[in-house]
Amino acid sequence: MARVVQGRGVGAAGPPAARRPTTSRPGPVRIASARPSARPSPPPRLPRLRVHPIAALEAGSRALRDPVEKLRFLRRSLDRYEALDARLQAVPGSPLRWLACRVSGVEEARPLFSSNPWGALDPPRRSRPPLPRRARRAVNAAALLVLTAAGLALASYPRSKPSPAAVPEAPATAPATESPDPLTRGVAPARIWMADSGPGFELYSNGLRVDTTYAVGSEPRRYRVFEAGRGMGTEVHDRPVGIVYHTSESDIWPLEESFNEKLRDSSQNLLRYLKRNHVYHYLIDRFGRVFRVVEETGKANHAGMSVWSAGSRVYLNLNGPTIGVSFETRWEGGRALPITRAQFEAGRTLTDYLRDKWSIEADMCVTHGLTSVNSKKHLIGHHVDWARGFPFEAFGLPDHHLRPSPAVVLFGFGYDEQFLAIMGEPWPGVGEAERQLAADASAAGRTLNDVREERSGTYDLWLAEQAKDAETADRAGVAQTRRAASGG
Repeated sequence: MARVVQGRGVGAAGPPAARRPTTSRPGPVRIASARPSARPSPPPRLPRLRVHPIAALEAGSRALRDPVEKLRFLRRSLDRYEALDARLQAVPGSPLRWLACRVSGVEEARPLFSSNPWGALDPPRRSRPPLPRRARRAVNAAALLVLTAAGLALASYPRSKPSPAAVPEAPATAPATESPDPLTRGVAPARIWMADSGPGFELYSNGLRVDTTYAVGSEPRRYRVFEAGRGMGTEVHDRPVGIVYHTSESDIWPLEESFNEKLRDSSQNLLRYLKRNHVYHYLIDRFGRVFRVVEETGKANHAGMSVWSAGSRVYLNLNGPTIGVSFETRWEGGRALPITRAQFEAGRTLTDYLRDKWSIEADMCVTHGLTSVNSKKHLIGHHVDWARGFPFEAFGLPDHHLRPSPAVVLFGFGYDEQFLAIMGEPWPGVGEAERQLAADASAAGRTLNDVREERSGTYDLWLAEQAKDAETADRAGVAQTRRAASGG
């Protein structure tokens, strides 16, 4: 995600005032650049497994004022009881199993268990009155007779009959409740047109509905494209040629009915902040609503210092060439808050609309974390949102996590310990780019460091040419404005 823009730089995008997120991010899955300046006080230690867990949970949660931290504390505590309950189910004998659950506190905690991924309690099961003792005996006797008959039937079954071929078990797969079906990779979206519009909305033929109540104009696009081995081109472009996906890194409340008012307020505060600072062209909130923030023809401050390429074309600083699309969520290393299914579906229809309208290639639809760089230190991962985990396949796009990183292979960029502390390890495309870089150095009979320095120098030269070109264009624009104001 792009952070708050100061001048030509990019900072953290988030709501204003007390709920505004921090603006320093070390690198690129809620992302490396945003780290709070003052860490909150650590949550209380998880209570020990006790006979009365509810009282222990209440005592531990009283020390937490932040509702999000309190919710995390309760979930982590209940996870321990759920894990213990799963182990106790293997205890033989109902009386012994009941006694173990009672002594450990699992019996009292079980009503709080939930299969809901967001932590909401499951609806209470309807209780039925117990069967009379005579009825239970009759049911048990009938079950015993059925089992006896089945055993006799199996014993009398002819053993000479060949056994059927064994069917291999299908590998277990995780449920895909939060991911739409994948699209055919690389296929351009079908023709999409505006079906209806009115004050504050646009409706398109593929089902995309865009809320335009926060839309604002911005500085017109203007950028030049570099050619590998040749440098900056002469043609000035003003049309978007790509999409960059972000995460908002803003305040996130649990997606539950009881937090509806908080969810609405948080989204509206975020939208006002994005509009005021011209951050992102589109925001997709937790419910899948699509908001236009900056008009598509204008430049938004969403990508900052970044590098990407398509074929021989190389793009530096993607604010000009691309459209910024942000999902309202936190990345948090790519292991925490998932994108909701509503956001997935909205992001997919929005992507199809943008690709169809502006003839955007699949190779130019990428995430912020894969493109963001530290231009001064020649490092990748200045921001790391979606540096892993973006559902490219579900969007009908090639998986750019596997593609060799252009910043590494073209300009010799590396990464530091701070990047590894967040990512654990680079995405696969970084390793492939480093192998290509080493192969180029070996083929030229040079050391890897020499090749890195040479290519980093090329980046510095191109960046200086781009900055000079932008300053020249700014001066020309100011002079033209003054002449128009004076009637000349």
